[in-house]
Amino acid sequence: MTIQKLILFIFIIIFLVIPYNFAFPENKNFQFKKQPEIQQVKPKKPVKIKLKRLSEGKYTWELTGDDVDEVVRTDKKLRKLLKIE
Repeated sequence: MTIQKLILFIFIIIFLVIPYNFAFPENKNFQFKKQPEIQQVKPKKPVKIKLKRLSEGKYTWELTGDDVDEVVRTDKKLRKLLKIE
């Protein structure tokens, strides 16, 4: 019977005292520092192109994307490839 009480007492200490020490640490000077060179770089989303051909044989398109410069470059490439001015 005393062995069971001892085991119960040990479990109480493990489940109550140890988590309390992690929740309220005595060392308040502990800080996390972010290092910008380690942070992950988000991949660029590609420009989405909706290309339509009209009945006269001409082309129109809609461009969407996050980077304005990339959208403008894509528009210039499409105009050059389709020979539209």
